[in-house]
Amino acid sequence: MHDTRKIVEEFLISECLVNGQRALWLLLTIGLVSIGWLGLEKSAEAATTINVEGNIFYTDDAGLFSSSRRLSLQEDPTQPVVDVTDQGEDVVFEPVLTIRRSFFSQFGETTVSFRGQGFVFADQTRLSHGTYGLKLEQAFSSKTTVGLRYHFGPNLFLGDNEARRSGSKKLLEERVTTHFWAGTIEREVVDDLRLRLLGRYGLRLYNNDFAQRDTHFWTVGPHIEWTIQPGIGLKMGYHFERGLADGRNQSQFHDDVSYSNHYMSTELEVEISESTTLELAIHYERNNFISDLEEDERNGANEDVWQGDVEIRHQVTDAATLKGGFQRSQRKASFERSTIIDVNVWIGGVYQF
Repeated sequence: MHDTRKIVEEFLISECLVNGQRALWLLLTIGLVSIGWLGLEKSAEAATTINVEGNIFYTDDAGLFSSSRRLSLQEDPTQPVVDVTDQGEDVVFEPVLTIRRSFFSQFGETTVSFRGQGFVFADQTRLSHGTYGLKLEQAFSSKTTVGLRYHFGPNLFLGDNEARRSGSKKLLEERVTTHFWAGTIEREVVDDLRLRLLGRYGLRLYNNDFAQRDTHFWTVGPHIEWTIQPGIGLKMGYHFERGLADGRNQSQFHDDVSYSNHYMSTELEVEISESTTLELAIHYERNNFISDLEEDERNGANEDVWQGDVEIRHQVTDAATLKGGFQRSQRKASFERSTIIDVNVWIGGVYQF
């Protein structure tokens, strides 16, 4: 009787989650279309911009490349747990397409944007993947903006990992699909200083062999953007995130990736000349694993991640920008003997239509 009730409960929960995702996605889609239609009806002052970006990377650890590249306030800094590192060097091509449409309505300026991003690996092609996003920003005044965002990252390959769910302990493909929904409220509190409050809810859904790692997470945190003086800008932010995995209720697999996370970032942007900008960034992430399963290696464990970025951008014309950069990250889990290093170097460009 107990097992039957548990199966029914899990079914109802899963159905609610699936239907909830569909409802949120439908609501966001209807909202974007409705506001877009209203804006076009109310005003002819609509503008569309298209940004096409391409970057070529060298990475010395293909398994950590995605996590390192998304460790920023604007991306998805708390990437899934990566057990399989040191997967070798590779060359990665990153195409990015951003379509943005702005218009004025009775609410003020509205901006709707779509972003598609890909990572295409030259040798380790199983790591190639894409992410897609929709974003809506509504400026109610020059000082106040509200934003909504949906992010979809399907079928990301994390590596050939030990499958505990089947009990075979064979090395099988570990893949994860990420959904998250985020909302922001941004306000200029004083001249040249803006405060943004972020909240988000998300799901990381794994393939069947690793389904005990399915995780529901939520994030809150403040961001600050400060124009120190013309040509010098500072961005700072902090996120607190908590993720709860199905494995915490499935003790037979000894694999609970639940966590509490603290993420901090500082980015300094300096105009070296009228057409050249230097950006420096430091990121720190602390993962405290909250597993209480006796045979789980993450029981009482933690992980520290430090990362530094340097990027130079040079505006060749009003529409074209060239850039290049260097990135180094290091991470150390308390249950691992050595620190894991990842280095990425890139050149690229952006063209705006």
